[in-house]
Amino acid sequence: MSEPIDFVGDRNLILAYADPPYLGCCRLYDHHHGTDERCWDDIETHRLLIEHLGNDFPDGWAMSLSSTSLRAILPLCPPDVRIASWCKTFGAFKKGVRPAYMWEPVIFRGGRNPSSGFKHLPPEKGGKQNTPKDFHEAQYDALLAPITLRKGLTGAKPESFCRWVLDLLGARPGDFITDLYPGTGVMGRTVGKAFREAVEANR
Repeated sequence: MSEPIDFVGDRNLILAYADPPYLGCCRLYDHHHGTDERCWDDIETHRLLIEHLGNDFPDGWAMSLSSTSLRAILPLCPPDVRIASWCKTFGAFKKGVRPAYMWEPVIFRGGRNPSSGFKHLPPEKGGKQNTPKDFHEAQYDALLAPITLRKGLTGAKPESFCRWVLDLLGARPGDFITDLYPGTGVMGRTVGKAFREAVEANR
């Protein structure tokens, strides 16, 4: 398990997002196990991923998982992680499942947040609140957004989800974001779009 984050000041960060096949769902990807041939139905594979994130991306990382696997995966994480929730306004309904599964957790750690030693300036007097919170419209750590459809890949995420993950980590232009499981490539496209928008807004 990685050591607690100990950063001060501000600088460009090296961050990561991981959206692997969820625990118990390897069959949905034809049991494609990658170069190491490890199956995602094995909890040890997820432990190794978390170890990789902590060791290689100490600046900060985020990881998607299912609500049903949270109980098994959370104990594998460092004690200073936080859990955010993607609440789906539209999702897939399964026969015999009630209530329906309509949210997914995101475990995240570090980033450009005060808990990692980065100062957060208060808003100007009478100005708009600028503290990230738990809901997407105001940079909270819960997102209310529908799933994507017809993307050709089970579990593909919408752009609003990707922007929310960047907000959770406090990502900004100049940071390097690694998408460990790019899938449809939406995270990479969103990073480029969001960073361009931020640069334009500050010109």
